[in-house]
Amino acid sequence: MMGVVNVTPDSFSDGGRWFDPGAAAEHGFELVRQGADLVDVGGESTRPGALPVDREEELRRVVPVVRRLADAGVVVSVDTMWAETAEQALEAGAAIVNDVSGGRADPAMVPLVARAGVPFVVMHWRAHSARMQQHTDYDDVVEDVLAELTDQLDTVVTSGVDPANIVLDPGLGFSKTGDQNWTLLAHLDRFARLGHPLLVAASRKGFLGALLADEVGPRPVDEREDATAAISTLSALAGAWCVRVHAPRPSADAVRVVARLRQEVADA
Repeated sequence: MMGVVNVTPDSFSDGGRWFDPGAAAEHGFELVRQGADLVDVGGESTRPGALPVDREEELRRVVPVVRRLADAGVVVSVDTMWAETAEQALEAGAAIVNDVSGGRADPAMVPLVARAGVPFVVMHWRAHSARMQQHTDYDDVVEDVLAELTDQLDTVVTSGVDPANIVLDPGLGFSKTGDQNWTLLAHLDRFARLGHPLLVAASRKGFLGALLADEVGPRPVDEREDATAAISTLSALAGAWCVRVHAPRPSADAVRVVARLRQEVADA
């Protein structure tokens, strides 16, 4: 269970709520109390249309939060596309690098991760946030994402990252329409069979708001937790290693239910 700490003013779910580093760290501790096994700290919004953040500003946002959480024994992943931020976060105690570009945004990222020998989340990615929704054309979204993600994986391994350290993420919402997200979710087992741990990040995203819309409009972001927990259940059933969520408790409960049922089946 990966809890989300956005140290940003403009993230789609909770932008500005945890912008102060002290408040962000306290929120990370609360996520652990709610059942998060690790906390993902990011300082740059990757919502559709978001603009890049200056590297010094990202470092200012992220590193103090990573250090405070890691010093308290929390397992921390750093959510960044930039090697300099990843490097300083690792020095501050981060244990995992979660790169939504899968190493494509910054040529220095993959060599850094290879040297550090840490787990690396490789997400399917086509373009930066400001223009990623201009890149949603697929012949077959499942086959194409599988092929492109496999290409990213091969590049990362060829560049020296230990295959045992790679986590894959199909990139829900990144260069994907709502319908394409649902199609990928229906075939998560295909991604789980690639032979690497699978991370699913659907929490509170727009396609859930659209599904739950009423006459007023899409369901508000902070009222999508039941739907998020449902996705967490489906992800666990499909063999996912981890789900990335804003509110861990509902999803942690759902995953425990799946684990208990699997135990019952195994013991039958």
